[in-house]
Amino acid sequence: MKTGSHFADRTAAEQAVRMALPMIEQAMQDERVSGSGCLAIVVMDPALGPADGVDFDDALLVEHALGDRTRWDADYAGFARAKARLAWTNALDSHRVQNARAHALREGDSLLWGSVCLDGIVVGVSGAHPQWDEAFATAIAANLRAIAKQRHAGAAAAGKLVAGR
Repeated sequence: MKTGSHFADRTAAEQAVRMALPMIEQAMQDERVSGSGCLAIVVMDPALGPADGVDFDDALLVEHALGDRTRWDADYAGFARAKARLAWTNALDSHRVQNARAHALREGDSLLWGSVCLDGIVVGVSGAHPQWDEAFATAIAANLRAIAKQRHAGAAAAGKLVAGR
């Protein structure tokens, strides 16, 4: 089995989500951002992709939900996973796939957008309007990239020459 990212692991992904939550929770109160008040977030392992022969579920680092799931009016978790799968499979933001690479869509692919692929970090979000799903996904991905860079810098400063040792 392939190993995932050393510096952008589950703990880092959870931290990245937590760091973005105050912004997301405040924005979700605005009906121009989200009419439902519910949101699902999916974060993928940036070191595990389809080219590695890894299944989507095995590359999933974090799933996070906002709002009372019993009151969700749609399967936001399923939508977030589908958006993340699209970005993960194509190594592109789902908006770019939908608007510039429709020829790459396969049967069963989501036609929704709101996921990003930032330097290989894939985050899918669903529950807000798509431009806001994308904004929230971008913030989480940028947080995860910063956390990974910080961890890398710490390892280098400690004189480590190999990740994880």
